[in-house]
Amino acid sequence: MKKIIFLLAIVLVSNMMFSQDWHNNFKDAQSKAQESHKPMILVFSGSDWCAPCIKLDKQVFQSDAFKNYANENVVLIRADFPRKKQNALSDEQQKQNRGLAEKYNPNGFFPYVLVLNEKGDILGKMGYEKVKPETYINKLQSFVK
Repeated sequence: MKKIIFLLAIVLVSNMMFSQDWHNNFKDAQSKAQESHKPMILVFSGSDWCAPCIKLDKQVFQSDAFKNYANENVVLIRADFPRKKQNALSDEQQKQNRGLAEKYNPNGFFPYVLVLNEKGDILGKMGYEKVKPETYINKLQSFVK
């Protein structure tokens, strides 16, 4: 029993160390970016229907390299547009995400990854690329320098 509790504690601590703080409220994320003087990464995603979005999440955003980078360097925001009924967002969340899309993604690209400064100005943009997480991170960082 002690071994099971110990293993569960290790899993919980490791998940907390490598978990990401994805915001779904743009104003809250922007406030955090302004307080910390960090850029924001805004991701437009179709989490339950967009194959490149799902690949980008699995190959890059869920990698330890990206988690470490994000925790230290950026504020993360996800504007998700799921299509399946069981994944439906609240009306308020849908309204906010549509407003973000009107401002930052009027052409409806998915996935669409924007690097924004703390004021919300676009520093760079990219989509899905079949590259290693470190290469993707380097491209994101190049927009901030």
